[in-house]
Amino acid sequence: MTDHTQTILSEATHALKLKKYTLSTPFEATKRVFQKRLVFIGSHPDCDFCLAEPSISRQHAKLELDETGCRLVDLGSKNGTYLGDIRINDIYLTHHTTFRCGAVEITFELQSDTFEVAISQKDHFGRLLGQSIAMREIFGLLERVSPTPATILIEGESGSGKELVASAIREHSDRANKPFIVFDCSSVSKDLIESELFGHVKGAFTGAISDRKGAFQQADGGTIFLDEIGELSLDLQPKLLRVLENRMVRPVGGETTYPVDVRVIAATNRALSREVECGNFREDLYYRLAVIKIDMPPLRKRPEDLPVLVEHFLTQAAAKFNRPAPHISFSTLQKLRQYQWPGNVRELKNFIERACLLSTNDRLETRFLNSKTGELPAECNAAATESLIELLINQKTPFKEAKQIVIEQFEAAYWTKLLETTRGNISKAARMADIHRKTAEYIIRKLNLTIKPPTEPDET
Repeated sequence: MTDHTQTILSEATHALKLKKYTLSTPFEATKRVFQKRLVFIGSHPDCDFCLAEPSISRQHAKLELDETGCRLVDLGSKNGTYLGDIRINDIYLTHHTTFRCGAVEITFELQSDTFEVAISQKDHFGRLLGQSIAMREIFGLLERVSPTPATILIEGESGSGKELVASAIREHSDRANKPFIVFDCSSVSKDLIESELFGHVKGAFTGAISDRKGAFQQADGGTIFLDEIGELSLDLQPKLLRVLENRMVRPVGGETTYPVDVRVIAATNRALSREVECGNFREDLYYRLAVIKIDMPPLRKRPEDLPVLVEHFLTQAAAKFNRPAPHISFSTLQKLRQYQWPGNVRELKNFIERACLLSTNDRLETRFLNSKTGELPAECNAAATESLIELLINQKTPFKEAKQIVIEQFEAAYWTKLLETTRGNISKAARMADIHRKTAEYIIRKLNLTIKPPTEPDET
C-alpha cells in the first residue's frame, strides 16, 4: 500500500500526493471518480457518495486517504459495514475491493492518476483552530490562496466558522489594512438589496433623498464578504455576475458606472452546486464565485478538534467572567465527542460559556448542554414557534442562527403536511409548492422525511 501516497515536506506545509479512486454500485451505470482526501458515504444529501437506500444510515461510513492507504471507517451505522461476511469498523482497502454498507455493495478501485493535498503543520489560521487533518488541509489551502486576488466561495453549515475564514483570508492578504465590508444577503429586503449592494442616486426611488454608495464601492481597495450568497434572488444574480466580470458598478437610477477594485469572498450554508441543478442559482455565477472553493466541515465530522476548542473557549470564558475555568473530565469530553453539535462551533462556544457561568463546582457539566436547540419540533404552530423563539432568546442565540432554526422548523412542518396532503406524491407536492420537482426532492432528502408510498402513481 505504500505506493498510495508520497509525502513532500516544506517549512509551512507538507503535501500528500494521493491517487484518485472510483466508487460504484450495481445499480449505477457509471463509476464516480473522487479526488478528495475525505469522502463520506450515507443517505444524507450532503454526503459525498449519497445512497438513498433504507439500509444506509445518514452518515454511514467514510473513506480517508493518508500516507498508508485508503481507510474505510464505519461511523456507527445501524446496519453496519461489511467486508465479505465480516463486519468491520476500521480497515485499509486494497487496490480493488468490494465492501457493503447495509445492503448496498460498493466497489472501490484505485486509479493511476494522482492529485496533491497540502497539509499545514499549524493548528490555527487567523482565529480558526483545529488539529484534525480536515482543518489542517483547509489551513494549507488558505495559506496558499489568501495572498492571491482569487475569488473564494466558502460552504458550510451555520456556526461552522465561515465568517472567521473570510476574516482570516483578508488578514493574510495584501488588503489586510484596507476596507472589509460584510454584506449579509439574507438580512436585506428584496426591494432594497440592489441599492445596498450597488448604491443609488438621489431620486432613484421614494426615500432616496441623496446619492449613496453601495457595499461594493464602500469596499473599494479592500475585500467584500457576501454572506449567505445562496439567498440572492435570481433576478439580481445576473447584475452581480456583471460586476464580478467587469469590476464596474452602476448605482440604482444612475447612468454612470464606477470602477471598483475589490476582492470577493462569498459564503453560504447551501450546497450551491445542487442549487444550480435545481435552477435556483445561475451556473455562470456559481463558477465565477467558486474559483477557489472551501468546504468547512461540521464539528461532528472532526471530533478530534474538540479538546483544543474546549480548552480555548474555557480560557476565553474564564477571562470574560473573571472566574477560574472549570475542570473537564475525560468522561465529559467523551460525551461532548458523541454529541452531534447541530449549531457547530458556535453552539460549543455558547455551551462552554453557559456551563462556566452555571456550574456550582469546579467541573464542567454536560447537563448545561441543551440538546433540544438543534432538534426540529414535530408540529409548527404559533404557540410552539413562540416558545421556541423565547427559548432561543433566553439562550442568547445569535439572530442568524435562531432564524435558521425557526426556518428549519417551518420547512419540516410544511413538507410533512404537504406530503400528507398529496399522499406521498412528490410531483403534486412540488406543483402545490410552486417549485421544481428536483428542488422538492432535495428538500425532502435534506429534512430526512419519511415518505409513505403514494396511493396513486407519482408523475414525472
